[in-house]
Amino acid sequence: MELEGQWWKGELAEDIYQALRYKELRLPAYKGQSPQLSLRRYFADLIAIVSNRFKLCPAARHLAVYLLDLFMDRYDISVQQLHMVTLSCLLLASKFEEREDCVPKLETLNSLGCMSSMNLVLTKQGLLHMELLLLETFQWNLYLPTAAHFIEYYLPVAVNETDLHDGWPMVCMEKTMLYMSKYADYFLEVSLQDHAFLRFIPSLVAAACVASSRVILRLSPTWPPRLQRLSAYTWEQLLPCVERLLIAHDSDVKEANKQKCPKPSAQPAQMVYPVQGQSVSLHQYMQRPNTQYMQQSCQPVVVSSQGPATYLTHTAPMQVSTAPLHGLTQTQTMDAKVNVPSRAYQVNPLYPCAAPCFDRC
Repeated sequence: MELEGQWWKGELAEDIYQALRYKELRLPAYKGQSPQLSLRRYFADLIAIVSNRFKLCPAARHLAVYLLDLFMDRYDISVQQLHMVTLSCLLLASKFEEREDCVPKLETLNSLGCMSSMNLVLTKQGLLHMELLLLETFQWNLYLPTAAHFIEYYLPVAVNETDLHDGWPMVCMEKTMLYMSKYADYFLEVSLQDHAFLRFIPSLVAAACVASSRVILRLSPTWPPRLQRLSAYTWEQLLPCVERLLIAHDSDVKEANKQKCPKPSAQPAQMVYPVQGQSVSLHQYMQRPNTQYMQQSCQPVVVSSQGPATYLTHTAPMQVSTAPLHGLTQTQTMDAKVNVPSRAYQVNPLYPCAAPCFDRC
């Protein structure tokens, strides 16, 4: 679905946007009941690492993760086969979204350090069989909009000279727009890490990423009329998704602060933002002291222009934690050598009828 040039700035931008909005309402249903759901974060990080290595566009990375989600949702796949499925999803997505010269080559993939650390060996025939199985599963339709396809349509109007920062006129419009872009990219990556965001349609997730960025940057009004008109979403519609994004942001900030200050010191008690699953008051979040984010200088979300947010790099290539969903207390290590056979993979279909698990908002 490669669109030439900056389509969101062209004369057909509104028509293209409406076509994407129409298509997202007909996306395949997602049940969220894969037996390997606890491994999803690991393989989403693997896609991010490899796509960063090849400097693939965000749309390719998001499409690859979405293809992986849909495929895992329909088949019971072994851990060894999941590596092949993951890389095949990334290859298909890059072929669909990128130029031909940007698509990763088999030899380059096999030479990556993460591949050797996983003892993973790819073959041309194995990849072709897996890509064919993926295409047949999706009925040869890869026109699947993601949040990354919508974000660029919202960003040009995400910041305006009429906006206020902490109640005062903005000092530097260019710097504010730069931070807006960085934060929006960060929140897009956050949305990839949890399958719960699949309950929201992609355009809403993209709009929520912009809204969350405005909250962090303390811009007011938080959701101005121009963004509401452009996206057709009200603040109330965005609120559930925004709260999830801000919870994840707080978690990353706390983790970054722990790494900076490993030794605890006696300090006055601070407001603790509720964990996922608890009742969240965005009003309390927005009423925090102004110095909280000024002191951090936006370091937790300084993102390279060539890849995903830096918080992804903490994932060890060979460590897969299954604790969140299965109650395990130790980390399992995958060290089996994967020799891709010359025949097609045998996978067990779980759900012949894709009944929805999430009602998309």
